[in-house]
Amino acid sequence: MDLQEIVDDIARILDASATLEDRAFQLLAYAAQSGDIDAVRRESILRRRASDEVRAYFEGYGVATAAGPVRIPADRGLGVLARVCVPLRHRGVTYGYLWLLDAGALTDQRLDAVAPLVARAAAALAQEARSRQDLGVRLRDLLSADPEVRAAVPLDLSGPVAAIAVRTAAGVVAPLWTLPRGVLADAGDPLTALLAPAGQAAAVAARVQGMYGTAAGVGGPREDPGEAWRSWREATLALRAAQRVPRLAPVAVWADLGVHRLLVRLSPAELADLAAEAAALSGELAATVGAYLDQGGRARETAARLGVHRQTLYYRLAKAERVTGLDLDDGENRLVLHLGLKAAELLAGDRQGARQEAR
Repeated sequence: MDLQEIVDDIARILDASATLEDRAFQLLAYAAQSGDIDAVRRESILRRRASDEVRAYFEGYGVATAAGPVRIPADRGLGVLARVCVPLRHRGVTYGYLWLLDAGALTDQRLDAVAPLVARAAAALAQEARSRQDLGVRLRDLLSADPEVRAAVPLDLSGPVAAIAVRTAAGVVAPLWTLPRGVLADAGDPLTALLAPAGQAAAVAARVQGMYGTAAGVGGPREDPGEAWRSWREATLALRAAQRVPRLAPVAVWADLGVHRLLVRLSPAELADLAAEAAALSGELAATVGAYLDQGGRARETAARLGVHRQTLYYRLAKAERVTGLDLDDGENRLVLHLGLKAAELLAGDRQGARQEAR
C-alpha cells in the first residue's frame, strides 16, 4: 500500500479532509477535500509544500516533537481552520505529518481507529529515509570524476537532477535532514554536497546556504543522474564565483554566470595574464569602463547606471582610451578590456578569499 492509498483510506474512515507531508512540510499525498478548507490547505496543495511562515506557525504548537496527535485550534484572524496533526513517528523519530481538518468530530477514539494506517505511513517514510541516507553516504562517489568509482554506486534515481556545492562554515551543524524528499546530502569540510531534482535545486541551495550562512553554487541540470558528476563540477565552479564576485553572491547558478563560466575555470596565473590587459585602469575609471562594457557600449544607459552626466562619461571613456592605448570603438579592444576587468575582479576575490580562509 502506497502513501496515496493510506491517505485515501484514512480520509474515508474518518470522513475528514486529509493531507500527508514529510518533515520538511512538503506535500506527499492528499485525499479528495470535502467540506470547508482554508487558505493554508489550498496553498499546500497548489504549491506542494507549506510556506516558511505556515511551517513556523504549526511548529509553534510542538508538532515536531509530539509523540501523539496535536490539536490546533482555529484562528479566525489568520483564517486558519481547526485541525489535528498526527506526527508520523517510527522508532521515536518523526518522519512526517498527517493533517486532518477537524470540525470537532475527530475524537481520540476515532483517531485510534486509523493508528495502524498511521504506523504504516511512518514506516514507509522511515524506510525511504534510510535508503536516502545510504545513498547520501555514497553521494561523493556518485559525483566522482572517476568512472570506476561512480560505477560502484547503486543508482536508483530519476532525472533531471542538479548538483549543489555549499561552503561549510566551521562549527555549524546544518539540519540537512529537514530537506525535502528527493534531495541527497553529504555534509563535509570544506564543502557540503547535495543532489536535488533540477526544478528544486536553486531553492534547496538558498535554503542550505542560509543554514551555513556562507555561499553556494548550483550546477546545470542533467537528465541522466549518472552524469551528475558533471553538474557537481559546475556547482563547485559556480561556488567559486559566488565567493569571489559580490554581485553573484550568495548563490550562483551555473546557467546564469555568463562569461564567468569561462573565467572560473582559469588558474590564478591565467587570470593574472588576462587581468594585465586592464591593469592601466583602476578605481573610478575601471568602474566606469566596466559599466560601459556591461551595458554593451550604450552611453545613456551607462550614465544613468553610474548616476553621472553623459559628458562626464565621455570624458572618462576618453581618458581610459589614453591610458590603455585601446580604441573603445573597436570590438576586439572592447572584448580584451572587458575580459581583463572581469578577470581582475575574480582574481581580487580569490586573493581576499584566500586571506579569509587563512585566518
